[in-house]
Amino acid sequence: MIRPRPALAGDTLSASLASASRLALGGMPAAERLWTRLLAEAVRDPGELLRLLELPADLLAPAQSSSRLFPLLVPRGFIALMRKGDPADPLLRQVLPLAAEDDQVAGFSADPLTEQACGPAPGLLHKYRGRALLVATGACAVHCRYCFRRHFPYQELPRGRRWWTDALDYIASDAQMHELILSGGDPLTLPDAQLSELASALAGIPHLRRLRVHSRLPVVLPERIDDDFLAWFTGGRLTPVLVIHANHAREISPQVAAAIARVRAAGATVLNQSVLLAGVNDEVEVLGELSERLFQAGALPYYLHALDRVQGAAHFLVEDERARRLHQGLSARLPGYLVPRLVREEPGMAGKMPL
Repeated sequence: MIRPRPALAGDTLSASLASASRLALGGMPAAERLWTRLLAEAVRDPGELLRLLELPADLLAPAQSSSRLFPLLVPRGFIALMRKGDPADPLLRQVLPLAAEDDQVAGFSADPLTEQACGPAPGLLHKYRGRALLVATGACAVHCRYCFRRHFPYQELPRGRRWWTDALDYIASDAQMHELILSGGDPLTLPDAQLSELASALAGIPHLRRLRVHSRLPVVLPERIDDDFLAWFTGGRLTPVLVIHANHAREISPQVAAAIARVRAAGATVLNQSVLLAGVNDEVEVLGELSERLFQAGALPYYLHALDRVQGAAHFLVEDERARRLHQGLSARLPGYLVPRLVREEPGMAGKMPL
């Protein structure tokens, strides 16, 4: 049974960073690399976020209350892309805790995708034929308020190599398994030495063909895309696919575009998946500009997800009929290759379901 995620995400993140500091690549401690320092300096205090953005003081009490269960976490570089003095800024809206998160709304639950029933091994989700997903860590670089795993019991999973042993055995036993997806949390919060070891172990499974990494870090912390990451991600036998997560065109800063270009130049495919969010990107013009900016940067729009009905995120819901109209408007505006598939994930189905 899924239980509410405790207010220990900061502790989980600290543990991840402490692990990074103990590992070295190229003679340089991982904790001294730019991205780990920037991640450690991310904003966790709602009061500080409001001060940085010159926002009204009456937002503080609800933000503090709602962040007790699911803490605030956002890198300073991502904050720099937000408009000061605008409580409705679409980037801010994704990360600012609101009083609405405490509302109990019918049809919204702590485990909307019933993921705990899909795990043949700790942290491994096998929902679809031919591919599985490994929850590689509970740590993230940003706490998106609509996150469908905001209540996931990460604290119940084993640590370190124990996290992977049973999963690797299961993957090796299924000859139909061709793709492994690293997710989380966010797998790119882990140190490269650890990820390299895991990627090497996966490459040793003969029937695997692709390694797919789902990460928000290239968008909220583009400094993460460095030489060490590219070495293990693109230097092995498995075909690399990076799926980033951007919801608004303003998230694609010049630094993010440069990070995507580096991944592409190293030989990996880059896709983007978005979530349709009220007050963030629920306008045809906004979605169109996102697709254009992504493609210009080298990432192909892949999925536009209907909101997973997770407890605490009902205020982001866009009803299905409006979602369809938005998607139709996007299809009329853009060439087909720039139109992401509008989908919903339904528990027990063989794949994502088109709306």
